[in-house]
Amino acid sequence: MRHLLKSLFVTSSLVLAFASSSASADEAADIGKLLRAGQTSEALQKVDAALASKPKDAQMRFLRGLILTEMNKSAEAITVFTKLTDDYPELPEPYNNLAVLYAATGQYDKARAALEMAIRTNPTYGTAHENLGDVYAKLASQSYDKALQLDSGNATAKLKLTLVKNLVGNTTGGTNPRNNPAPATTVTAAAQAKPSHVVAKADPEPAKAENTPAKAKPAVAAAPAQDKDEDDVMRAVEKWAKAWSNQETDSYLAHYAKDFQTPKGESRKAWAEERRSRIEGKGRINVKLESAKVSVDGNSATVKFRQIYTSDRLTANSRKVLVMTKQDGKWLIKQERAGS
Repeated sequence: MRHLLKSLFVTSSLVLAFASSSASADEAADIGKLLRAGQTSEALQKVDAALASKPKDAQMRFLRGLILTEMNKSAEAITVFTKLTDDYPELPEPYNNLAVLYAATGQYDKARAALEMAIRTNPTYGTAHENLGDVYAKLASQSYDKALQLDSGNATAKLKLTLVKNLVGNTTGGTNPRNNPAPATTVTAAAQAKPSHVVAKADPEPAKAENTPAKAKPAVAAAPAQDKDEDDVMRAVEKWAKAWSNQETDSYLAHYAKDFQTPKGESRKAWAEERRSRIEGKGRINVKLESAKVSVDGNSATVKFRQIYTSDRLTANSRKVLVMTKQDGKWLIKQERAGS
């Protein structure tokens, strides 16, 4: 696992979970643009102005929590998300963001409790399940480390600690954004203004346990390269969905390979024109990805996920598969199909 926790952020298209909010889509889109441009102070002013007339607006309150997070005002952000969980206990996303903030300060027990609440409200919330697994791994690393402090010769604990460190990538808390230059796709409750993940700072590798089986070494050593490939593929998919959500058609089409297999066998030009007509000029498009799984084999990769598409006129929830190919150093879509 490359990142400890995945945080949820908002772009121009707002979350399905907050679709009933009274905040206008245009107002939320303007705030999303300010966030993407790094204009957090201006974004906060617009949110506060909206909340002055509609103080209970869930959408704007969620945005305010995100802005405060971007401004490194974690305590204030925690207060916002905590109040949201009180007022909207049926929404899992505020719990997830609370967990990210708690984990960033090393409060892993609180992070675990928040994620368990997120899963209780939505048992199919894949992001929270993955995050909870990472929190448990973090807690396990702390326990193994404590065991070694009490008995430095405990070879079994050393081996387990090494394996857990390779799993979560660290043993100390910290916050580093994922390497995305722009907002990633809309994910569950919201899309990202600046994708943020609680990850850890790399610790020096602990002393290797004596008598460690030689056959275990190659698998551990190969993990970082495999993780990087998976990261690169997932970033490409997130940028594709983000361009779709933002109706940036040229950017969206650029994510398809030269040898892309059009779904009906039509020409690439005809397919592109049809896609452009379906994307441009729509009042609102929101593409949300959940439960993504990536498998990489050399210069080919397969990404399976649940896609939730919503616009002013349509909402569709379906399984999607993207077959990716690496061309000129970039991961591009070679085939796109529905199904598992």
